[in-house]
Amino acid sequence: MTALNRTITPWRLRTRTLELGRRTLVMGIVNITPDSFSDGGAFFEPEAAVAHALRLLDEGADLLDLGAESTRPGSRAGGSKDSEQAPMVNAEEERARLLPVLAGILKARPHAVVSVDTYKSETARAALKAGAEIINDVSGFNWDEEMATVCAEFKSGIILMHTRGRPEEWRGLTPLAPDELLATVQAGLAASLATAHTAGISPQAVVLDPGYGFGKRFNENYALLARQEELLSLGRPLLAGVSRKSFLGRTLAPLHGGADAPMEARETASVAALVAAILHGASIMRVHAVRPAVEAARIADAVLAG
Repeated sequence: MTALNRTITPWRLRTRTLELGRRTLVMGIVNITPDSFSDGGAFFEPEAAVAHALRLLDEGADLLDLGAESTRPGSRAGGSKDSEQAPMVNAEEERARLLPVLAGILKARPHAVVSVDTYKSETARAALKAGAEIINDVSGFNWDEEMATVCAEFKSGIILMHTRGRPEEWRGLTPLAPDELLATVQAGLAASLATAHTAGISPQAVVLDPGYGFGKRFNENYALLARQEELLSLGRPLLAGVSRKSFLGRTLAPLHGGADAPMEARETASVAALVAAILHGASIMRVHAVRPAVEAARIADAVLAG
């Protein structure tokens, strides 16, 4: 399977199967947090989050991804609840934020395909019971040893992302050369797949995410994007999340007086990175602004078809 010769692949979710590869699917992001890097607080109230989610579906989103804890650089995401570095948002608070929004979306759109962005098995269990189809684990099954078991129990769809270190460690990570970076991401995703296999999870339930911005320094993200299609050798489709990421803002700095481009000035760059990711093998794009992504994906798909 290569970027320029797409293979049609089934993705088995909790109650249904999606077809990946015929066209790019667009996943709309719904941040139910007061401190997200991209839209912190804008959709924190359940009513606002549900309304935003429904707008994204109306704009053409194929899936939604609900998240209730920020994993921005410097956050305490991933810490053990029993450690000094316990997460800022515990499982109880995370569920309190997520579940009313999930219920509101599914009440209004019963057939919506909803993913929940969490690394906590308690939250995953509650969300799957409430109707979520997919668990999006940014840790790739590394931060909660029960997560793979829960996903196997519910036969959910799974997104396993590669993260290098934890958010509070990212600024101090040693830079990696392109070959070393790709090998690190590939080995990490292979280990996550092995964990899934051990738990009894079907490979067809899994999509892989290279984890742009998650423990990758600025230019490392471009090196990874340029060689992203090599990750298809792991045998599973790829999801890419490049929308509004800080490495895009840094690249645009010369156009903004030397300062990183602010969030609201990164949309065109996000679309450019999205097209690059599709042309390098991504089957699903996780985005904040759905309509431009849907239109850009149509063009990228036409290029691949040609």
